[in-house]
Amino acid sequence: MAKLKLIELAHGRSGDKGNASNVGIIARDPEFYPFLKEKLTPEVVKEEMKHICNGSVERYELPNLHALNFILNDSLDGGGTVSLKLDAQGKTHASILLQMELEVPDELVKKVKIR
Repeated sequence: MAKLKLIELAHGRSGDKGNASNVGIIARDPEFYPFLKEKLTPEVVKEEMKHICNGSVERYELPNLHALNFILNDSLDGGGTVSLKLDAQGKTHASILLQMELEVPDELVKKVKIR
């Protein structure tokens, strides 16, 4: 096992849906998807984003894309047109999540491409 940042295994995109941010996490390799699906539960994401997300976290699986989509409810202080937050549209939320560390099995660590 080794500790890696999520960004080593996935890339992400994020944006807003009203008062919720939308965070997509896409596996860099299809072999990483089952691991990400197991480790990135709504509870784990909620804990990682607790300083931003005041509501529930919903997860949607997109197996054909090797991706997970998270909705972070009540995370934008009302949304882009009413919020005084610096990032009222959630554009940086994927970047924040990608910095979390995960314990990764050696067989997957070997497949991570060094950048």
